[in-house]
Amino acid sequence: MTRRLHLNLFITGCGHHKAAWRHPLSSVEQLGSIAYFEGLAQTAERGLFDAVFFADGQAVGPVADGPTGFLEPITALAAMSRATTRIGLVTTVSSTFYTPFHAARLLASLDHISDGRVGWNVVTSMWHAEARNHGLERMPTHAERYARAEEFVDVVLALWDSWADDALRYNRAGEFAHPAGVRALNHVGAHFRVDGPLNVPRPPQGNPVLFQAGASDPGRALAARRAEAVYAVAADLPSAQEYYRDLKLRIRRAGRQADAVPILPGLVTYVGSTEAEAASKQRELDALLPAADSLRQLGQFVGLDCSNWELDQPMPKLVPLAEFTGPQGRYATILQICETVPGRSGGRLSVRQLLGRLAAGGGHATMVGTPEQIADEMIRWLHQGGADGFNLMPPTLPGGIEDFVDHVVPVLQARGVFRREYAGRTLRSHLGLERPAGRPAGRPSVWADLAPAGAARG
Repeated sequence: MTRRLHLNLFITGCGHHKAAWRHPLSSVEQLGSIAYFEGLAQTAERGLFDAVFFADGQAVGPVADGPTGFLEPITALAAMSRATTRIGLVTTVSSTFYTPFHAARLLASLDHISDGRVGWNVVTSMWHAEARNHGLERMPTHAERYARAEEFVDVVLALWDSWADDALRYNRAGEFAHPAGVRALNHVGAHFRVDGPLNVPRPPQGNPVLFQAGASDPGRALAARRAEAVYAVAADLPSAQEYYRDLKLRIRRAGRQADAVPILPGLVTYVGSTEAEAASKQRELDALLPAADSLRQLGQFVGLDCSNWELDQPMPKLVPLAEFTGPQGRYATILQICETVPGRSGGRLSVRQLLGRLAAGGGHATMVGTPEQIADEMIRWLHQGGADGFNLMPPTLPGGIEDFVDHVVPVLQARGVFRREYAGRTLRSHLGLERPAGRPAGRPSVWADLAPAGAARG
C-alpha cells in the first residue's frame, strides 16, 4: 500500500517569516478579525489538510518587531470550527500554566463543539517572562516541568475517561446519566489533587489527539510514551532521519506501534511557477528584515559582534560547536544551515540568506522551487525515513498556503501520496488513529460522598 503524507497548517500572524507583516500586501491589519483565521482554515480544508495548528505563548516580545499574538487560540478555534466541517483543530496548552481540570474541560468542550476534530499539543513552556505572568519568579527547571507534564497528561486523560461513552441516558423520567458510568478520580499526586469527575461528558473522539513537540531527551521520552502525533524540527533530511529513527525506536520500546504515531517536521515553502520566481519571493521577504536588529540578534546567537558584517558577503567561518561556550541549541542550528545550505551562486551561504532562513522557521527545513520540485523533495523525505508528513509553515499568509494548496497539493495527489477526499470526519480518522476505549479513572463514585456543586467541603 502506498504511504500517504499527512499535512498540517501551522498558523501564525501574517506568516512564519518575521518580516512578512512588513510586506505591502500583508494581512497585518486583519489579525484581530476571526474572518481572517476562518479563511485560512477554509483554505487548508480545501487542500484536504489533516489539521490547522496554533502555538501559544504567555508573554509579549518587543511590540515594534512585529505581531507576537492576538487572539487566544482555543477561543479562535471554537469560531473556526463553525466555519469548517472536516479539518482538525490543534492548539498548544501548557502543562506549566494550566491545571489538568481546566485543560481537560476546555479541550473536551471544543471537541464536542467541533464534532471530534480537536488535538492538544502538550508543551511545558520555557520563558521566564511567561512564568512571571503566572505568579512565578522564574520557570521551574527542565526536569521539574517534564515531571509535572507527565502527571498532567495522566490526569487529563483520566478526566476525559471519567464519563463512560454510554453514561448519558436522557431519561426524562428521572435519569440524565447512569451513576455507574460517571466516576471520580480521587487523584492525589506530586503536583495535583483532582477529585473529578469532569463536568463535560466524554469527548466525541474519546480523547482529543495528543501531539508533542519536544526535541530534548525528556521531550522525546514523553512523546514515546504518550504522543499520538509529533511535531519535529529538522533542517535537512539527515537530521530528520536521525530524529525519526530515534523516536520510532523509543515508541517501540514503550510497547506501542511506531507506525501509528506520525512524525511531522516543520516545513517552510516558497512556491513559484519557476525556480527563479520562487527564489525571488524568498529574496523579497529577506530584504524586508531590519538589518541592524537582525545582525544584533545573530550576534547573540553566535557570540560575536556582527554589526559590521556585509549582508551580501559569504558567512564568516564559525568555531566548531565543541568550542562554543554559549547556548548551544540555536548555535548548532546555525552551524548546520551554514554547512548544508548552498548560497545562490553555489558558494557559501551569504549573511543575508542566513538571516532569512532564521527569520522564516528558524531550524526548520526550507524548500524553494516549483510545485514539482517541492513535491519531489517532500516525497523523498517520506520514502527515505525522514517524515510521515509535514507541519507546513508558510512564510506569508494567506498567500503561502494558497500557493501550496493550489499548486503543490495537486502534484502530490497526482503522485499518489496525498488524499483526494476526506475519508472521515474526525481528526483521528484523518491521522489513521483508533478511537481509544475508555479506561477506569479510579474507584466508582459514591454519589452521596460528593458535595453538591458549590457546597463547602471540610
